[in-house]
Amino acid sequence: MILIQFSVKFKVMFRNRTEAGKKLAEKLIKYKANKEAIILALPRGGVPVAFEGAKKLKIPIDLIIVRKLPIPDNPEAGIGALSET
Repeated sequence: MILIQFSVKFKVMFRNRTEAGKKLAEKLIKYKANKEAIILALPRGGVPVAFEGAKKLKIPIDLIIVRKLPIPDNPEAGIGALSET
């Protein structure tokens, strides 16, 4: 189960990433078939979410590869991310 917390009072749960992608696509329906829109997927967990959204919205999907900028002395936490593009 995936839990996304937008604030202390508002939480959304999904059974899996596929369901999360479908629900996200419902919120982005205004971009359906937009020739200028593209969904960028982050590898690992973001790809299944992005795939479902792209399929439902009929817009292209691409990968964006990023590297986490770790906090010194705490490699698990990050302060940002870098991309080649």
